[in-house]
Amino acid sequence: MNVSTKPLPAGLSIMSIVCFNFVSYIGNGLPLAVLPGHVLNTLGFGSTMAGLVIGVQYLTTLLSRPLAGQLADRFGAKRTVMTGLAILTGSGLLTAVAIILPTSPWGCLALLMAGRILQGIASALISTPSCSWAIGLHGPSRTAQVMSWNGIAAYGGTAIGAPLGVLIRDHLGLAGIGVCITLLGFMPLLFARTRRPAPLLPGVRLPFRSVFMAVLPNGLAVACSSAGFGSLTAFIALYFDSLGWDNAAYCLSAFGVAFILTRLASPNALPRFGAYRVVRVCMAVQTLGLLLVWLAPSPLVAILGSALTGLGVSWVYPGLAVETLARTPEANRNSALSTLSLFFDLAVGLAGPVMGLVVAGFGLAQVFFCSALLSAMGCALVLSLHWRQPAAQSAETLKTPG
Repeated sequence: MNVSTKPLPAGLSIMSIVCFNFVSYIGNGLPLAVLPGHVLNTLGFGSTMAGLVIGVQYLTTLLSRPLAGQLADRFGAKRTVMTGLAILTGSGLLTAVAIILPTSPWGCLALLMAGRILQGIASALISTPSCSWAIGLHGPSRTAQVMSWNGIAAYGGTAIGAPLGVLIRDHLGLAGIGVCITLLGFMPLLFARTRRPAPLLPGVRLPFRSVFMAVLPNGLAVACSSAGFGSLTAFIALYFDSLGWDNAAYCLSAFGVAFILTRLASPNALPRFGAYRVVRVCMAVQTLGLLLVWLAPSPLVAILGSALTGLGVSWVYPGLAVETLARTPEANRNSALSTLSLFFDLAVGLAGPVMGLVVAGFGLAQVFFCSALLSAMGCALVLSLHWRQPAAQSAETLKTPG
């Protein structure tokens, strides 16, 4: 296997690995706006099946998270990421074949579903192991930097993927989506072969239950924060429509811009002030932002609230990842980060149906009040965890690299 021997600067090296997550999220975004319409209008299935074609991918990712962490701990993050890229290539091929191959609607649907399942597995094998690969190469002191770039890659890739999918469909046809996903898996796979692997760390590999219980406190805080993001994406358009307002999409744009700019503008926030302290402030800002959306007298105030929510969310996951790794044996680093991601997936995935019950009982506005309440509860939980944290351990973990 060809591995580059010329060392890159740390920042560039981190980006050269996090880029695998970026292309994975672009691939995830490509089918979002085009496959449901194909299933509904071309294949003739109902809206439930159209939603299932997309939803099965995210369910598969959720279920594959523990496996991804265990594989990376046992066989190495690089090998796990490369396996994910190979599976992503296969997902694209299945998607292209489903469109090109003359078959019955049920046969086409089966191939599309198989492609989405493979893409869900690939996403789990690429996302968190990419982070632990970079952390393994550059040390735990780079965790905040890795997580910062990883979040930008994830949100940026999703934002690019969905409109790009529409563009590809309009110019190359629906089969072009499958071809592009294939290339997004295969070309980075060739590049991944040139990257240096992180060393496998010695130590006892803990069972998933033990890792889960160790991550649980920080995971609950991640879930409390992520529910707000899930509620905003699921209900902001309906909320604006119910009030007779236009431009709900600006809320999501404001969220994304504030999220990315905050990370870019404050790269040393975690090592300088301490992870729990930064997370606590961020969750307080997120709570304020969601309350502004709830009480907004005008669209402009709701957009401002969305921006504050994005600012608040920005450092929550990286900060809690830093603290999680500080409490996890190094040999179980991948499993711990995958488990933390599991809480994010659950919160975002459950936000729609759970908050839908809130809408049915109390109205759309109360979704954002409940999300603010969850964020405030998460802030209180982080405060409690901070008080119980040994100060010396935190300072050593967050020491800025020389």
